Amino acid sequence: MNIGFVKPSFPQELRVSLLPEHVNSLHSTPSIERGYGANLNILDEEYEAVGAKMLSRSSVFETCECIYSLKLLQPCDYAYLRQGQTIVGWTHPTGSGRSFFEGVAQDLNLLIVDLDSVYPRVFCGDAVVDIPFIPKFFLAANSRYAGAASVQHAILSYGLGQLIGKKVAVLSAGQVAQGALGFLCRQAADVDIYTRSNMSNFIQSIGDYDIIVNGIESDSGHIVDRADLKRVKRGALVVDAAADAGGAIAGTRYTNIDSPIYSEAGVHFYVVNNSPSLLYRSVSPVLSEIFSQHVFPIDPLCYRELLLGMS
Repeated sequence: MNIGFVKPSFPQELRVSLLPEHVNSLHSTPSIERGYGANLNILDEEYEAVGAKMLSRSSVFETCECIYSLKLLQPCDYAYLRQGQTIVGWTHPTGSGRSFFEGVAQDLNLLIVDLDSVYPRVFCGDAVVDIPFIPKFFLAANSRYAGAASVQHAILSYGLGQLIGKKVAVLSAGQVAQGALGFLCRQAADVDIYTRSNMSNFIQSIGDYDIIVNGIESDSGHIVDRADLKRVKRGALVVDAAADAGGAIAGTRYTNIDSPIYSEAGVHFYVVNNSPSLLYRSVSPVLSEIFSQHVFPIDPLCYRELLLGMS
């Protein structure tokens, strides 16, 4: 199967998920979009020196059955897609990529390999199967960057220069929350940590906090519902570092790097779902290393075989 890499067309996505030193970890020789590494000042010739073929974006889609795109493909790419192609990356078919999956991928019978950090899965039509050979939490480092980047970006966009004396609630003790907590502690914020086991305590005191940082993704009901939001302190900042719009916190919607905060009823919300891109020079080598260990060596045909094994 011919494999290709394209630069993310997702707005303000600057991460480079394949560095030249990791090309040899791939199952087969890749075709790579020209200018792929430009954000990191990597020349096309550096990829060619390790065997990659550098092509135009349209040629990558035209000649490759498997396309690696770090973030969700955008409408500008839909015309390039062909029946039955495999798309590998962060597509999130049940979340932020639902409209793409239901409106484009299903019509073209695309096989979607969603590299979710917790539940890496293959989607095709109505079929969904876990990927047993990619470990859960393999992207823990990127999740920690997401927590740190989200909080940093949110407070700067909100107009705060320091957090001394600010009362902050962090929901979860997972990787995203740990990244956020590291930054908050360095800023000497007054932090309380809540997990699902003591979330009722947070709900009772929700009005005490200047900043609320969510690190939970929830598919089974809201952690904070609309009635709870009415008791949030006026002027408070809610940072959904897990980027779980409408999930853990009821009624929230995605924002983006260019316009990261919106306000409702005197409360300010940050729900950017690619915040690590703000730290792209630090994150890109980490991602490429992780993928070279857990994703790139896999023959893309294995994903289709997983689905065939269900029948």
